[in-house]
Amino acid sequence: MNVHIRPYRVDDAEVVVEAVLESLTELQRWTPWCHPNYSLEESRSWLAAQVPAFEAGTAFEFAIISDDLGYLGGCGLNQLDKVNRRANLGYWVRTSAARRGVATAAVRALRDWAFTSTDLVRLELVVAQGNAASHGVAEKAGAVREGTLRRRIMLHGVATDATMFSLTRDIGTKAS
Repeated sequence: MNVHIRPYRVDDAEVVVEAVLESLTELQRWTPWCHPNYSLEESRSWLAAQVPAFEAGTAFEFAIISDDLGYLGGCGLNQLDKVNRRANLGYWVRTSAARRGVATAAVRALRDWAFTSTDLVRLELVVAQGNAASHGVAEKAGAVREGTLRRRIMLHGVATDATMFSLTRDIGTKAS
């Protein structure tokens, strides 16, 4: 399966909700925003904020799609630190597309986009301890494991340790 990324559009709201609800069992444990009542209105509201954020360069969120333009999940760069030229890289894949290399391909595509289209030099992947699938994606995508961050992320009100991975480029390289 060929995997591509493209910036989200507001009209993606319905396919996002469909994928989230399909994937509740897997997503809910690791993503605080995911819940059984995730609604079309929540999806529209989030997407309505992402389109101008992309244009303003404050966040870069992408739909992961297949050749037939089917929606497979999402990935993005957020928490941009323009001074230090770094961002957080996140990803998720719907259950029906899991374990087929989709997330790994999306992370690589997003890395390539970031290092071609922005001046970022560091992408950080912060993965909750216990999330074996996401750890595997980071490693397969070529991210370097840097260490454990104690109580780094909050998952459903619980401070959780996380592994820090990074993807970097030469500091002298800058997007044109």
